[in-house]
Amino acid sequence: MPQESKRVAYGGQAVIEGVMFGGKHVNVTAVRRKNQEITFLEVPKQDKSWVTKLRKVPFLRGIVSLIDSSAKGTKHLNYSADAYADDELTPEERAKNQEDEDSGWSLSMIIGVAAVGILSFVFGKVVLTAVPVFIEEFLFGSLSISQFGHTFIEGIIKILLVFAYLYFLSMTPTIKRLFQYHGAEHKVISAYEAGAELTPESVQKFSRLHYRCGSSFLVLSVIVGVLVYSVFSIPFPYDNVWERVGQRLMLLPIVLGVSFEVLKFTNAVRDIPVLRFLGYPGLWLQLLTTKEPTNEQVEVSIASFNRMRELDAEFEKSPATFSVTSGNLDPVKG
Repeated sequence: MPQESKRVAYGGQAVIEGVMFGGKHVNVTAVRRKNQEITFLEVPKQDKSWVTKLRKVPFLRGIVSLIDSSAKGTKHLNYSADAYADDELTPEERAKNQEDEDSGWSLSMIIGVAAVGILSFVFGKVVLTAVPVFIEEFLFGSLSISQFGHTFIEGIIKILLVFAYLYFLSMTPTIKRLFQYHGAEHKVISAYEAGAELTPESVQKFSRLHYRCGSSFLVLSVIVGVLVYSVFSIPFPYDNVWERVGQRLMLLPIVLGVSFEVLKFTNAVRDIPVLRFLGYPGLWLQLLTTKEPTNEQVEVSIASFNRMRELDAEFEKSPATFSVTSGNLDPVKG
């Protein structure tokens, strides 16, 4: 059986009725269409040289990876959303949409990009940074405890908000299916890392939880945040709630950078019994952000993973002549 250490640490994300996997040279999304066919979006990686260099710098690479994955992930999420909507159109409506796509970005894509950006900013910056501060200040501000104590309580509130948000989100049918594809993504990566055969039956034997998941990053950022904010408040104590919020926003890049390094460490030591517990908080959150997938959903995940690896191999064999499908709603069928 191949050793995991010799294998590429691939990553991916769930999209609407599908899965995206990022390879060395190309990102591939596979989606299950209404007619049960699997179609693909294939996008070559075209990182700037300075971005590639920053990816190798500890602490900075976490911030770069987060921004890069969010930007590229939006394109793949929009593709899956457009594919889902396209399946509901009449032939006449589909022809009209094709004309709009030929002339530039469709309105739905523009709205989708804007919505994802706005929601990410509002939830990430306001809800997960400012709101816990105000709640803690309102409920426990009068307590005569250290700023570390207040920061610790703030972290607990933040975790509770995240769990509550994801719990209620997972109750909607569409998001539940998205979380099933998230589980399918993890299962395929785990099967690959274990050297197992990539068939639905084989892949289903693996856990839907994975140490390297972005959900783990979210939990770690809260824990790391408590430590960073507490250390910073020793030489620079805040005097009011607004200074406290300002400190949180200012230190956010440091928190994200450190959290990424901690995530890499927890993944590296996950097979060491005495250190395995370091990754447990992220795995607990994944009990909400992943669901057990069906064989059909795992099949889509496998198709995306295999296609990504095929294209990576083609690129390495002949970079000068490498090309992919255009990525419209009539791409290569699986």
